[in-house]
Amino acid sequence: MFHSVIEARLRLAVAAVVPTANLTVVQVRPATESRFGEFQSNSLMSIARSLGINPRQLAADIVARLELGDICAPVEIAGPGFLNFRLLPAALVGLVTDALAGQHLFFEPTARSKSIVIDFSSPNVAKPMHVGHIRSTGIGDALQRLWRLLGHRVVTDNHIGDWGTQFGKLLVGWKTLLDRVALEADPIAEMERLYREVNTRCDADPLCLDVARRELVLLQAGDPENLSIWQEMIRLSQVQFDTIYGRLGVRFDVVLGESFYNSELAGVVGSLLSAGVARESEGAVAVFSDGKLAPKEDPFLIHKEGEWVDIPALIRKSDGGFNYMTTDLATLVHRLKTWNPDEIIYVVDDRQSAHFKSLFLVFERWQPEAANGVILRHIGFGKILGDDGKPFKTRSGDTVKLGDLLNEAEERTLKVVAEKRPDLSLSEQKEIARVVGIGAVKWQDLLPNRQSDYVFSWDKMLALQGNTAPYLQYQYTRASKVVRDAGDRDADQGVVLTEAAELALVRHLMNFGFTLQAAAEECRPNYLCNYLYELASHFSRFYEACPVLKVEEPARSSRIGLCELAARVLKLGLNTLGIEVTDRM
Repeated sequence: MFHSVIEARLRLAVAAVVPTANLTVVQVRPATESRFGEFQSNSLMSIARSLGINPRQLAADIVARLELGDICAPVEIAGPGFLNFRLLPAALVGLVTDALAGQHLFFEPTARSKSIVIDFSSPNVAKPMHVGHIRSTGIGDALQRLWRLLGHRVVTDNHIGDWGTQFGKLLVGWKTLLDRVALEADPIAEMERLYREVNTRCDADPLCLDVARRELVLLQAGDPENLSIWQEMIRLSQVQFDTIYGRLGVRFDVVLGESFYNSELAGVVGSLLSAGVARESEGAVAVFSDGKLAPKEDPFLIHKEGEWVDIPALIRKSDGGFNYMTTDLATLVHRLKTWNPDEIIYVVDDRQSAHFKSLFLVFERWQPEAANGVILRHIGFGKILGDDGKPFKTRSGDTVKLGDLLNEAEERTLKVVAEKRPDLSLSEQKEIARVVGIGAVKWQDLLPNRQSDYVFSWDKMLALQGNTAPYLQYQYTRASKVVRDAGDRDADQGVVLTEAAELALVRHLMNFGFTLQAAAEECRPNYLCNYLYELASHFSRFYEACPVLKVEEPARSSRIGLCELAARVLKLGLNTLGIEVTDRM
């Protein structure tokens, strides 16, 4: 695309004038305003500053070496060394012509493919998936779709919570309190009830807690009865997970729970001790600060009562048990051995940021060579809030179950569809309600900066105007209907771009690839959300300003082509976010 062509040629010109320049800082970006052209660069100013020379003179010298006459008007030097690039009308026409011929859709796969493992969703066995899971699941799924679209090799791993102290209590409940009828009707609700009841008893009665601990020890030792019950809990939970993921259109390459790594944990602790990374302390084994970081940046220290004190990363408890840090280290080693990735991404809420900082530092100290060969990234996110500014709950104060949330989204949407489209059959209305309702939930979650908290709002989420999934889905149906109604477009008529609304639409379509790349590199699906909303708005203005079916050739076929391209990019962009479209609304 033009962005990458201009950037590559600008780097060549910079290298010719300043052979010692760091070419990675030479970047071209979409122009902030159309009056500056299509693209801009301010990179020459930083190069001039590092060399102690006049930036405008440097810009003039580089522009003299810059060969862009085939696609751009003469490059404009603005202010102290900004470069403005204005594409020739013929270049825009050629871009659209090639897109209509199927040569591209305004983006190119990456030239350097990476191997990426992404860890997201991670629900717990025997618990219902709740509203908070939409964040990790939706963001993680959108990121893996982005990377795959750009040509990267991706492995998605759902690291489910299927091990730990809670299973001792669940086993007690299963053996003494289980209601088989309730289990058959709603397995997750029954297991949740068992845990709550036994947990309450354990809080009140130390003997009950001892029984739960014994059941857990039996499970960990491989007792056949307890293993069988535990496996049944996992099977029933997986049915719930699969149902929710099916509704969300989410799939995983691998589902490996915490239990998968049990046999490796003792070896991890032994290796950390042998390497001198961990040491024994008060009967436990932990990793302490090595003093190489400033105290404020050191996750193994905390400021307390006027001094810095240790908060070590525990890898084996005094009772011999292991914890999340141990399991995560074993998981990290397994992923490196199995997939040899360039990057491992963890999509987990921001409250776990300290844990992941500690995890990455422990691994770096433990296996420095392996750590140098992989990028480890924690992609954090904020909370979903209610109108009161507190975590989103039901009216009774309970956690909102994800299945119930999706049901309500579809039910609310169905009422609107039935009111606006009574001509459709009930099955058609339900299918539209499913696509629009689920899409609205996903969009509301993906639209904000992922690290920000956001307020959940049914009214905003389902609105047909504004930055919502229903608005974008409607603009898609509008564009695709024009294309269907038009019949075959006469490709021999060529492309003509004369109206301001046509040019604005094309210029925005042109930046699709740049947006995909930025959203993937920075792990921010909201970049794509905002791009698609602006695209829908550009298309709406074009549609209102430029007659399509009732205009003479060649404008008719050209504008049908623009409708087709807008529809295709809207559909691909929404699908990349995990959101479906429908031909009727």
